Amino acid sequence: MDRLNVMAIFVAVAEQEGFAGASRLLNISPPAVTRAIAALEEHLGVKLFNRTTRFVRLTEAGQRYLEDARRIIAAADEADEAATGINAEPKGHLVVTAPVLFGRLYVMPGISDYLQRYQNTEVTALFLDRIVNLLEEGVDVGIRIGELPDSSYNALRVGQVRRVLCASPSYLSEHGIPSVPDALVKHQLIVAGAISSTVDWRFEDAGSPVTIRVKPRLRVTSNDSAIEAAMLGLGITRLLSYQIATQLASGELKIIMSDFEPKPMPINIIHREGRYDSAKIRSFIDLISMRLKTTLR
Repeated sequence: MDRLNVMAIFVAVAEQEGFAGASRLLNISPPAVTRAIAALEEHLGVKLFNRTTRFVRLTEAGQRYLEDARRIIAAADEADEAATGINAEPKGHLVVTAPVLFGRLYVMPGISDYLQRYQNTEVTALFLDRIVNLLEEGVDVGIRIGELPDSSYNALRVGQVRRVLCASPSYLSEHGIPSVPDALVKHQLIVAGAISSTVDWRFEDAGSPVTIRVKPRLRVTSNDSAIEAAMLGLGITRLLSYQIATQLASGELKIIMSDFEPKPMPINIIHREGRYDSAKIRSFIDLISMRLKTTLR
C-alpha cells in the first residue's frame, strides 16, 4: 500500500464529504477510492468514516487521523521541494486567511500582486472574522490582529492598529465632543459585533485600565454597517483604525478621545512551523510583509 497516496485519497474524501467528490477531484475511479479507504481502515484497524446513502462523515478516529494526514502530506511536499530545488520558483496552491475588512483592503492587493508575479500559483483567500486554526483548516498563512497566544506558529510582526472612537463632524457639531469615557453615557452610541445583553468599552487613563458599560442606541452585526451609521451622523462608534482609514482621510469621520485609547494591537503574519520553507509560502510572506509594513507604518 502506497501510504502517502492513500492518505491523500483519505483527505480528499474527508474534505469533499463523499467518495464521488474525491473521485472527481483526484481524477480516479470511484471503485479505486473505495478500495483505498477500505485498505486504510483495515491497515489501521479503525473505522474512519460513517457512511449512509446520503453522506459520508468522519468518525472521531477519522478526525484525529485527518489532522495528522494533512501534516504528513504537507511535510512530504515541502521535503520534495527542498530536495529537488523546486523552491527556487513558487508554484502550487496557497491558502491565506485574514479578517474580512482587513483582507479586502490590505491583503487582496497583495494577493493580486503575488498571482501576477508567480504564474504557476493559485490562491484561496479565507476572509473571516473569526480565529482560523491553520492546521485543522489547511491554511498556509494567516494575518492576525491582536496579541498571539503561545503556539507552534511562526510569527512576523508587520504593524499595529489602534482601537478608536469616531463620529461624523455633523454629529460632533450637534452633540459636542465627549472629553472623558464617563461622558459617553450622554451620547448616542453605535456598537458593532455579536449581539449581547452587555457591552463594555475599555480605555486607559494615564496607564490605568478603565471600563465603561455602554448602552448603544444602535447595534449592528458588521463593521461596515457601523461605519455607514456613523457617517450618517447617528452617533459615536468604536472600531479599529484601519477600518476607517478612508473615511478619516476624506474627513467623513473624526477620531475623538485619543488620549484614552488602550495600547495598540499588533498585526502579525503567522504560518505553520515546518522543517522546510516552502517557496510559495516564503515568497508570499516576503511580498505581503513588505506591503503591510509600508502601508501600516
